[in-house]
Amino acid sequence: MKKDAVIIGGSNGIGLAVAMALVNGGYHVYILDKVKPDVRLAENHTYYYCDLLDFDEPLIQKMASNKNADTLFISAGVGRIADFEFLHSSEIENLLKVNTVSTIKIIKEFYGRIKNKETFYCGIMGSIAGLVSSPMFSTYAASKAAVYRFVESVNIELEANDFANRILNVSPGSIEGTRFNGGENQLELLNDLSTEIIQRLFSSDELFIPEYDTIYKDALDRYSSDPRSFGLRSYQYKKESGRASNKKETSVGYLSGTFDLFHIGHLNIIKKAKEQCDYLIVGVHASGKWKGKESFIPFDERKAIVSAIKPVDQVVDACREDSDTWREYKYDKLFVGSDYKGTERFARYAEYFREKGVEIIFFPYTRSTSSTQVREFMLSRINENKEEG
Repeated sequence: MKKDAVIIGGSNGIGLAVAMALVNGGYHVYILDKVKPDVRLAENHTYYYCDLLDFDEPLIQKMASNKNADTLFISAGVGRIADFEFLHSSEIENLLKVNTVSTIKIIKEFYGRIKNKETFYCGIMGSIAGLVSSPMFSTYAASKAAVYRFVESVNIELEANDFANRILNVSPGSIEGTRFNGGENQLELLNDLSTEIIQRLFSSDELFIPEYDTIYKDALDRYSSDPRSFGLRSYQYKKESGRASNKKETSVGYLSGTFDLFHIGHLNIIKKAKEQCDYLIVGVHASGKWKGKESFIPFDERKAIVSAIKPVDQVVDACREDSDTWREYKYDKLFVGSDYKGTERFARYAEYFREKGVEIIFFPYTRSTSSTQVREFMLSRINENKEEG
C-alpha cells in the first residue's frame, strides 16, 4: 500500500525537493505551508494552508493521526543576515516561534508515532549556524541551537527507552537552489541533497551535516579550538559577502483610542491596521474627557480588553498627541478614523511626520456601530429609569 508523508514547509526549496523525491518514490505527500507548491506534483500530493506563526493544532493533530503516514519532515524556517541591533522585537519573537516553538510543538503532536515500536521517519531542518558562533545570525543561530539540543536530548530518551525511531537533524550551511537569503528556487541543484536526506531519514540517523568532510569538519574543529577567532572571521566574511541586511525590515503601526464600550467598529479598525503592518501598537487613552466624553469602563479594564485582541502586538498608555507617542516608539504608520481627516490636528501631524517617513492612513468611519451611539443609548435608558423612579 502507498505510504503518506507530511512535509511542513514543503512548497519551495529543500522542503519541495524532498517532497518531489518522496512522490517519485511512490509516496502521497501532504504539504503544509503558507503558499502552494511552486511546481505541480501530479496527483500525488495534498496541500493545506499552514502558518507556523498561528499554530493550527487541529490540522497538525489530523496529520499525526493519519496511520498511513510514516514520514514527517519539517523544513519551514525564517531568518536573515543582520546585526542584532536591526532586529525588531516582533521579528525576534516570530523567528523563534517558527524555527523553534512551533517545530517542537509539531514533534509533540507526532511523538506518539515516534515513540512507538512501528517504524516512523522524522527529520528537522536545523543549521550549521546552531553548532557554532554565528554573528549577524545571532537569533537565527539561537533558534537552531535550541532545535539541535532538543533533537539530541529526545533521541537519547528514545534510546534509553529502547525505541528504534530517531529524529534526524539536518544541519547544512548555505544551500544553493533555495530562496533562503534571497536566492531562487532551482530544484535541479537540490536533487542530490534531497536524495541523501531521505536516505538518512530511512536509516534513522540522528545528525546529517551536508559537505561535512569537505567543508564543515574543518570549520567545526576551528570553532572548537578558538571560538572567538572563528566568530570574528565569520563576522568579517558575512560583512564582505554583501548578503547582510542591516536595515529595519519590520513595519510598526500605531493606533490610539479610548476604546470605551468595545464594539465591532473598534475590532474592525484594529484588524485593518494589522493587515498593513508587521507589528501593531495600540495606545489606550486614560480618559475621553479631552474629547468631552466620559468613559464608562475603567482604564485598566479597557487596556486588558485591547490586549486580548489577537492582532494587537503591544498595548501602551496613549499620549494625548500621537506625535508624542512617536518619540518613544518610532512607528512607521499612523492609523486613524476617516472622521479626523482634514482636521487642523491632523494637518499638523502631516507636517510633523513629513520628514520622519511616517505614513498617516485613514480608515473609513464605521457607521453601523459607534461608542457614541452605545453611550447615547445607555444614557437615555439611565435617564428613563430615573424618571420612572
